[in-house]
Amino acid sequence: MPNLTHFDDHGASRMVDTSDKPETLRQARATGLVRMAPATLALIRDKKLSKGDVLEVARLAGIMAAKRTGDLIPLCHPLPITSAAVDFTFAGEDLLHIEATVRVFGRTGVEMEALTAVSVAALTVYDMCKAVDRVMSVERIRLEEKSGGRSGTFRRDD
Repeated sequence: MPNLTHFDDHGASRMVDTSDKPETLRQARATGLVRMAPATLALIRDKKLSKGDVLEVARLAGIMAAKRTGDLIPLCHPLPITSAAVDFTFAGEDLLHIEATVRVFGRTGVEMEALTAVSVAALTVYDMCKAVDRVMSVERIRLEEKSGGRSGTFRRDD
């Protein structure tokens, strides 16, 4: 297993030096789920919640979060991301699927940005719906694929 890059030889935390890495196109895609009562999902789908269009607010929150990941995760590099998209699918009567794709032309990847986008979008759905469904759960936030950089392409098999 490779060494953890966020620690120096003495165990102190550090931001990885990317100065010598070439700039390449990098992309990452992450997903997550919000499980809720079927009635809550229907309210979201039919845009019947008094707070407004839940999915559009969550989409904007996810995109904004991707752009601010370097401010939220201590050792992440602030990146000039070139694209961020957050999409939703009704994956059953009680399940909302969230997918974020982020791109950058840079020296480090955007996995954390995609994961952060999904996480904040899911939390925004929870926040907007908690008055009608406090037992919602955010589940299975994970990296699905990434490309670019020295380590190449990763795709989840399951």
